[in-house]
Amino acid sequence: MNKTAIDYKNIYYPPGGILMWIIIFLELITFGMALIAFVHYGTQEPEVFHQSKLQLNTTIGAINTLFLLTSGLFIANAVSFYKDGNTKKTNLFFKLAMLGGVLFLLLKSFEYYTKIENGITLETNTFFFFYWLLTGFHIIHVLIGLIILFITGKSIRKNNAKLEDVEASATFWHMCDIIWLLLFPILYLIF
Repeated sequence: MNKTAIDYKNIYYPPGGILMWIIIFLELITFGMALIAFVHYGTQEPEVFHQSKLQLNTTIGAINTLFLLTSGLFIANAVSFYKDGNTKKTNLFFKLAMLGGVLFLLLKSFEYYTKIENGITLETNTFFFFYWLLTGFHIIHVLIGLIILFITGKSIRKNNAKLEDVEASATFWHMCDIIWLLLFPILYLIF
């Protein structure tokens, strides 16, 4: 067993490195605080939040959830293939993961377009202020994640990617999944 394999089995070295996990925890805390504020205001204006939630398209939210979860599965498989030395399948699954992210953004853009067409903006009410803020911040993370996956995929194709970089990009991508798994039920289903 080589030294790299031993290092990665060490409990003190999480996949993607400790810095990536610090970033993820900070992001989850930030989103968590915003979601707590959202729920708090929802208890203050229950009727506004309920009526506003009814204006969201739950089907689009569910399809986007499937896009991100499937994309997360693809990136997990990509890391596994990379560890096995199968760069051909790694490249394929990186591309499939990115496709899931792009499909998510396209469908979310359509949803945003319909909201704007119906005059629903940040100023509509408290619910939609949080909706735009939370989903917009998530979209920024998805865009950054796609850039990271693209750069890492390029390194893989050039055969100069490090395992820790592949794991870090996958870990960031999974964070996007986790955040959406928090946003989707709270925004689309609960109120």
